[in-house]
Amino acid sequence: MSYALIFTESYKKRARRFAQKHPELKEPYRKTLELLAYNPYHPSLRIHPLTGKLSSLHSVSINLSYRITLEIIISGKEIILVNVGSHDEVYGK
Repeated sequence: MSYALIFTESYKKRARRFAQKHPELKEPYRKTLELLAYNPYHPSLRIHPLTGKLSSLHSVSINLSYRITLEIIISGKEIILVNVGSHDEVYGK
């Protein structure tokens, strides 16, 4: 059960900024993406649907403070990465 991760240009830009700001999270971020591609429903990712203006998206955890928001297209086995950052950054709070 493997999924294709889709890195949009806007996500790549956000991910570069995130990596520069948080170099200590390079390995946890990499592991999160690897596990996401292998099994997005793994319990350690704590995947959950979002509500409100982000209701078309899901969120997974890098750690307790940082998240990746994403769109999952189950039929095509694709995961489109949307945003990465702190809880408040990705949820627009």
